[in-house]
Amino acid sequence: GEPHELRPAAEFAARIAARYPKARSTVVDGTPYHEAGGSDAQELAAALSAAVAYLRAFTEAGLPVEQAAAQLEFRFAATTDQFLTIAKLRAARRLWARVCEVSGAVGVPQVQHAVTSSAMVSKRDPYVNMLRGTVACFAAAVGGADAVTVLPFDAAIGLPDTFSRRIARNTSTILAEESKLAGVIDPAGGSWFVEKLTDDLATAAWREFQELEGLGGIVAALDSGALAERLEATWQARAQNLATRKDPLTGVSEFPDLHERAIERKPLPPARTGGLPSIRYGQEFERLRDRADANPGGRPRVFLATLGTVAQHTARATFAANLFAAGGIEAVNPGATSSVADVVAAFLRSHTTVACLCGTDLAYQEQADEVAAALRKAGATRILLAGKPSDAYQGIDGFVYAGCNALEVLTATLEHLEVA
Repeated sequence: GEPHELRPAAEFAARIAARYPKARSTVVDGTPYHEAGGSDAQELAAALSAAVAYLRAFTEAGLPVEQAAAQLEFRFAATTDQFLTIAKLRAARRLWARVCEVSGAVGVPQVQHAVTSSAMVSKRDPYVNMLRGTVACFAAAVGGADAVTVLPFDAAIGLPDTFSRRIARNTSTILAEESKLAGVIDPAGGSWFVEKLTDDLATAAWREFQELEGLGGIVAALDSGALAERLEATWQARAQNLATRKDPLTGVSEFPDLHERAIERKPLPPARTGGLPSIRYGQEFERLRDRADANPGGRPRVFLATLGTVAQHTARATFAANLFAAGGIEAVNPGATSSVADVVAAFLRSHTTVACLCGTDLAYQEQADEVAAALRKAGATRILLAGKPSDAYQGIDGFVYAGCNALEVLTATLEHLEVA
């Protein structure tokens, strides 16, 4: 990491306050904690602890506490979880009011700048990022942000072009001017759900803030690595939800497009993170897609051993194909089959060694063992089954089902297919 020195910021704030009393010299940025995988409560707590550290440094530099508080602007991440984003901004103002109350800076409002989350944007199917940005911008406006920045949809790929920048600008403009989001003060106020969520988030963030202060404040927590450890623990829990697709990512872990045209942009300059990691929710799935796309032997394939008519196997075949596509793997679907011989003949034409049985539970009871044995004899070296894990079937190496760890399944399949 880098040294966390507050004295230069305090000296700068003192000069600005003397010459430009209405200007704000310092941004209390909560987005690095969000981008490191932290929760909304952790983002609020870290930002609040940083603000308290600035207040102490500024008052020690000679500024009255009211002027010191007025030097700060707060930056938070806005995400597609619209209600949590609304509650976060409302809770942030409540927490700041409490800090100002106990420090003697009563009546200094929190100025908020919301930025759409860089962690939520994807490189794959990047046009979905327009939808993500729109929802996040809406939530930030309803939550009461004083300013909102929408990241261009290609921000994760490289330097945005003129089109993506224009779309990003127009997103907030249209919501403000045509949807009249700025026409009502606190439009979510009075909603029981939002009020309860705000209360719960403010309570959790205050508890987290007190723990950070107990560690010596934000600087000590960063220097010791304690804050990084807390953020990492939260990220690991979130990563598990992403891997199992409990938290789905449209265009990445769900409904991926294997035939999308890649967008090319000039590379971004190296980012400064201050010692904390910068993650994106879709990064692990995108690494698998990159592996599959770069395979010298062409796109890796999995054969779907469809059992019975289209109506009988479509649900599970579609599920399996969607899952494999999230790792850049093409699913070969032979359509309706009426016998084991049909399945084997189609498998031999697929030119792969991995198969996945797709059918109804009844079809599995009647045919799974026989089909698996026939596929194994025909050259299949790994056989999966689309359905809940069960010991009732012979010759099955694994299962794909709703809630399975998709990253583990895809990684194992690519390794079995010898995709480097």
